[in-house]
Amino acid sequence: VQLQASGGGLVQAGGSLRLSCAASGRTFSTYNMGWFRQAPGKEREFVAAISRSGGTTNYADSVKGRFTISRDNAKNTVYLQMNSLKPEDTAVYYCGADRRSSIVTTPYEYDYWGQGTQVTVSS
Repeated sequence: VQLQASGGGLVQAGGSLRLSCAASGRTFSTYNMGWFRQAPGKEREFVAAISRSGGTTNYADSVKGRFTISRDNAKNTVYLQMNSLKPEDTAVYYCGADRRSSIVTTPYEYDYWGQGTQVTVSS
């Protein structure tokens, strides 16, 4: 599966952005999907994940209550709605696809990655 992330940009603290990750092919619904982020000089970190059906989600503590992951299997797309953004949310955001039986939160367990989209939050 090929993934294309979009929706990043520059926003002031307290603002919102919605990221999208569009997948190619007809097998999107067979993948759990995740969002990760990587700031300069730091390792890629887990942000959120969603199961194949969308019925199960998982969030990093740092984004709980502010970010929402969702998916539309008819459109082969996963979304990340980001509200109340903080400067520490600044990073390149990546979407990943994984075929394990349950959603996972470590990047090495993901099979496919999109190219990343830059999110910059100014103070």
